[in-house]
Amino acid sequence: IQNEESLILFLVVWTVTEITRYSFYTFNLLNHLPHFIKWARYNFFIILYPVGVAGELLTIYAALPYVKKTGMYSLRLPNKYNVSFDYYYFLIAVMFSYIP
Repeated sequence: IQNEESLILFLVVWTVTEITRYSFYTFNLLNHLPHFIKWARYNFFIILYPVGVAGELLTIYAALPYVKKTGMYSLRLPNKYNVSFDYYYFLIAVMFSYIP
């Protein structure tokens, strides 16, 4: 999954978002808030949010076959907790939770 383009996509989007956010906070604390920083803080999300969500969802989707094959983070019955958890289906539920 580390070689997926979707990973690069959402990491770049997160980076731009955080640089914008903390630049806004820093300049605001210094009482010298440039107009561009304020504009960027409240407008970049229009593009960055959907692109970041797409990158996250594509990365999760790319990980699904590996998670299914390896049983990663899954807990099967029988066990001492008498509980079953399948990380594969959890990831699918997480993907659907992005809809609302």
